[in-house]
Amino acid sequence: MKLNENVKIVARNCVLVPYEPCHVEKYHKWMEDEEIRRLTGSERLSLEEEFEMQKSWREDDDKLTFIVLSKEDGDETNRMLGDVNLFISKSEDSEEEDVGEVEVMIAEPRGRGKGIGQEAVSLIISWAFKNLQIAQFRVKIAEDNAPSLTLFEKKLGFQRVSYSSAFKEITMELPREQLRSHFGPFLDENSQILAYK
Repeated sequence: MKLNENVKIVARNCVLVPYEPCHVEKYHKWMEDEEIRRLTGSERLSLEEEFEMQKSWREDDDKLTFIVLSKEDGDETNRMLGDVNLFISKSEDSEEEDVGEVEVMIAEPRGRGKGIGQEAVSLIISWAFKNLQIAQFRVKIAEDNAPSLTLFEKKLGFQRVSYSSAFKEITMELPREQLRSHFGPFLDENSQILAYK
C-alpha cells in the first residue's frame, strides 16, 4: 500500500517500516522454513517471486504491510524480526465498511516472547483505524498455533467467531468496544511516527 511507503513507527519494543526491496532476501530465507510456511499459511516462492510479491504489497490498495525491526542500532536488515500485515476487504455486513484481516510473524527466535508481536499488531490496528478508518478486524489462526491463539485471544481481546474443520483454523474478531477503548488511542500514546528514508 502506497499510503505507508514513507511511514516509520517507533514504539517501546519495536520499529515498523514499509516492506522494501532491501528486506526481500532475508524475508525469503525465513519463508524457506517449512514450519513458518505452515503456521502462516504461505506457499514456497522463488526469490524472484518474492520480489514480485513485495512489489504487489507496495502497489495494491488492499494490502498493508510493515516489517518489524528490533530497536537495536545497526543495519536494518540485521534488525529484521518479522512482519505484520493487513488484508483489506469489504465487510460482508456493509459494502461501505472495510475489514482488516491481521497477520503477524515474528520469524527470528530472538524476537519471540518479548511482547514484540503484541505491540506490532496493536500498532498496525491502531494505525489502520486512525488512517484508513477500518473499524472491523479479524484473524484466522491454525488450531495448533498456540502462541498466536494466546496472543490474539488472551492478550489482544479477540473473540472466536467460527471454526473451519476443512482448514483446521479458528476465526476471531476484535470487538468494537475493545477497538475504540484500547486500539483507538494506542498509536498516539505508545509510539512516534517518523518519515521513513
